[in-house]
Amino acid sequence: MNNPVMRRLFGCITAAMLLVGCVAPPRVIVVTATPEPSPTATPVVLPPRSELGASELLAEQLFVALYERASPSVVHITSRTQVFDFFRGVVPNEGTGSGFFFDDLGHIVTNYHVVEGADEIEVVLADGTRIGARVIGADAYSDLAVLRADGLSPEQIKPLPMGTTKNLKVGMHVIAIGNPFGLDRTMTTGVISALGRTIEREDQAALGEVIQTDAAINPGNSGGPLLNLRGEVIGVNTAIRSPSGGSVGIGFAVPADTVTRIVPELIAKGRYDHPWLGLTAYEITPDLARALRLPVNRGLLIAQVQPGAAADRAGVRGATQQLRVRGGYLLIGGDILTAVDGRPITTRDQLTIYLENNKRVGEAVTLSLIRDGQPITLTATLTARP
Repeated sequence: MNNPVMRRLFGCITAAMLLVGCVAPPRVIVVTATPEPSPTATPVVLPPRSELGASELLAEQLFVALYERASPSVVHITSRTQVFDFFRGVVPNEGTGSGFFFDDLGHIVTNYHVVEGADEIEVVLADGTRIGARVIGADAYSDLAVLRADGLSPEQIKPLPMGTTKNLKVGMHVIAIGNPFGLDRTMTTGVISALGRTIEREDQAALGEVIQTDAAINPGNSGGPLLNLRGEVIGVNTAIRSPSGGSVGIGFAVPADTVTRIVPELIAKGRYDHPWLGLTAYEITPDLARALRLPVNRGLLIAQVQPGAAADRAGVRGATQQLRVRGGYLLIGGDILTAVDGRPITTRDQLTIYLENNKRVGEAVTLSLIRDGQPITLTATLTARP
């Protein structure tokens, strides 16, 4: 290394390296926070029962007393059928539901769908007694059925008192007792969430004036009682609305007034005769009214009248011509029904529900109609739905 510049540069680099090697390494100062002492876990101590408020104790005692009084009246129903399986042939199928004693004679009220098509029915009482039962009356429309189990002693038959739905209000407390998932005589509580609901069904006309509750209702609760705080039956649990198949707080019950109207007929005759006008109709919308140049935007356009039925005997007219439309025909030219007994009617469900809840076979109704653009009034005597 003869170049004097390079020698000086090398010397400076060497000196710097030596200097670095001699200097003490930098200190890393670690600051550790002094931890605060952890708080001692303290369990929540509830006040002794003696210190609970009078209202809390009263409510608790009320629910306990209601359950002890009502639960012996609730029965567990098992229905058995024979179904065909492609691989195994005829195999037994079993379903469960609930019911309750209706009267001192031992009649048991449940849902029609609990016992529909059953080959064998078994009832389990609160005391554990298992006994066979038979259907003595059923009504698919109201989803009600009546069972009879012979051989019961008077001590085993504990009927529940029937209430009324006339004075019910949203927010009232209710109790449901039944057998969800086969768990005998389970009690759940809630409130009336809504009144006058309509349940749309695929295989039956809409069922109206239904009670909605948030008391937990699950598969197996069907046919069990919905009770008020006096222990009276205000409804028969019949359906839920749920994406999962379990309770999400939307349950429905057939109202007590429907039960007390229909069940005695089922006991006496095995069936209930539903009032019927005997007509089919289109629901008028503003678009349909505009397209057909109808004189009203709402009502029922009568398409067909069943020969010999109430509407036919009253002189109601059905369609007089066919209008070809995309996908089929419209039957037009018939009377337009706008009201029954002065009550406006705009849908088929409204007509069915009004007749069901307010009329009986043999009673008369006043029909407000429009014929050829002019209002007319006819009186029809209701016949039984076939």
